[in-house]
Amino acid sequence: MPKLKPDLVLMDINMPVLDGVEATRKLKAQYPDLKVVILTVSEIDKDLFEAIKAGADGYLLKNLGPEELVSSLRSAVSGEAPISSVMAAKMLKEFRQPRTTTAGKEEGQQLSPREIEVLRLASTGLTYKEIAAKLYVAESTVKNHMRHILEKLHLRNRSEAVGYAIREGLAGDP
Repeated sequence: MPKLKPDLVLMDINMPVLDGVEATRKLKAQYPDLKVVILTVSEIDKDLFEAIKAGADGYLLKNLGPEELVSSLRSAVSGEAPISSVMAAKMLKEFRQPRTTTAGKEEGQQLSPREIEVLRLASTGLTYKEIAAKLYVAESTVKNHMRHILEKLHLRNRSEAVGYAIREGLAGDP
């Protein structure tokens, strides 16, 4: 049992031993009511979305003035989600983009035909090595395709990608 029970943790993305996203994920798993606000210089979209998926309650950039920082932290403790305006604009842009569909009918971060093929094969339970053999490519190429799929669809792992494939009707026969 921890000695301290904080209401709020101020977290950076870039830390030496454990990155802020993984630290946030672990803290929120152990203390779901704990408020975690990211305070960082990182304006990278991926950092923002991964932090939110990990359970961050806010995402602030370090260019805030002291009064704005204190106000934002108070708002987080009271249940609001403080997000720097630059990052909020990135979120709005992302959510305005139409989602990729199976047939690729909508624009946005559309999966390539090869990525769809890799996703379809992965959904049948094949390993990366088996997918590579079927497609006559290196295993590392298949892993790169999967990494791109995860990035484009803002998913965390292969299991989520397979779930997506099933939901979207992309799951294939072995």
